[in-house]
Amino acid sequence: MNPPKYIFHGNPKHRPKQCHPDSPTELEPYIADSELIEAVNLAIFLQRPLLIEGESGCGKTRLAVAVAYELGLPFYRWDIRSTTKVQEGLYEYDAILRLHDVQTKDLTPSINPKTGQSRNPKAPNDYRELGPLGKAFQSHDYPAVLLIDEIDKADVDFPNDLLSILDKPWKFFIRET
Repeated sequence: MNPPKYIFHGNPKHRPKQCHPDSPTELEPYIADSELIEAVNLAIFLQRPLLIEGESGCGKTRLAVAVAYELGLPFYRWDIRSTTKVQEGLYEYDAILRLHDVQTKDLTPSINPKTGQSRNPKAPNDYRELGPLGKAFQSHDYPAVLLIDEIDKADVDFPNDLLSILDKPWKFFIRET
């Protein structure tokens, strides 16, 4: 299946009727100038990230939400701290919970509160949760808008680690599974 063509117009009236479930549901008021609209569309066409920098409060986050809203695409936000590692954006694996479930499986059923499904200690995927970057990679039918906020606060190695993940083929492996 060929992915549909996405063109950002800077006008929410172009929002499609069928949107991804993770697409923003509320309109984000944002007026983009023609150069910014062109930059967004170029990034979409090239299937490459778009780096937006500017002073706090200038509208970087609003732009990301506005693009996701207008195009009906999933929106994921990843707030970076000085201790953030790239793996955290991909996934988190809860080995302690899995160990707990193994030790208490005869006493109480293990229910995942997010899905309502029972957890099986023999199924490692029951103990992983995708982060914003992992969710963006997972949406095969739709491109995703991923806002990586405050990247300048990250450790000095973070940008290089992130770039190695953002290169095609846009796949990652979960070691624990």
